[in-house]
Amino acid sequence: MALTLISKAFAEDAPIPSKYALDGENIFPPLAWGGAPEKTQSFALIIEDPDAPGGTFRHCGIANIPAEWSGLVENVDTMQEQALRFYKNDFGNARYDGPQPPDGDPPHRYVFRLAALDLPRMTLPDAAGAEAMWQKVRKHMLAEASLTGTYQS
Repeated sequence: MALTLISKAFAEDAPIPSKYALDGENIFPPLAWGGAPEKTQSFALIIEDPDAPGGTFRHCGIANIPAEWSGLVENVDTMQEQALRFYKNDFGNARYDGPQPPDGDPPHRYVFRLAALDLPRMTLPDAAGAEAMWQKVRKHMLAEASLTGTYQS
């Protein structure tokens, strides 16, 4: 079975509810996954907008998600979970910041990418951003799954 990623908040290629957008409540959406490879030691997640005017924009980067987890609960970035490590997004915040395409833009795609990793913990400097985290993730990836939602302001 291949690694899969879903959300009860939105379906593949469907609109992301405004509750999860920066101009809404800016709440991290619930995610669930299954089919991780047997040798998975942890997971990492990145959320990217490939349609941003200046190129791909990263809205969230999370590493050190325990291997025994099968999802992330809504609003996980506001909880004091010791295992998770949030890396700075392109807004400069070590948390989730939801969709917010420029006014007048057509809907943007927001790609949630989950990686199963062959190492239990990732370590990068505090100043490292989500992009640097994902570059390191690629070197330790056993499997990857994605979920894409859309949003328009």
